Amino acid sequence: MSSPDNNPEKKSTWVQLASYSELAFILPAATVAGWLIGAALDHWLHTTWIYLAGLIIGIIAGFVQLIRTVSSSDSK
Repeated sequence: MSSPDNNPEKKSTWVQLASYSELAFILPAATVAGWLIGAALDHWLHTTWIYLAGLIIGIIAGFVQLIRTVSSSDSK
C-alpha cells in the first residue's frame, strides 16, 4: 500500500525546507559550542583567553558548514 504523500515534488519541498532551516541553527550552535569548550578549557587551565580562541574557531566552523550546506544544495 502506498502512502498519500508519495508526491516527489512535495517531498522535495519539505527536504529543501529542512535543509534551509538547518542553516538557522548551524552558526549559533557552532559558536556556542566553541565558546563553551573554550570556557571549560579556561576553567581547567586557569587562564582567561582561551574562550576567545574557542569562540573564533566555533564561528569559523559554523561558516564552513554553512558554505558546505549551501554549495551542496546548489549543485543538486
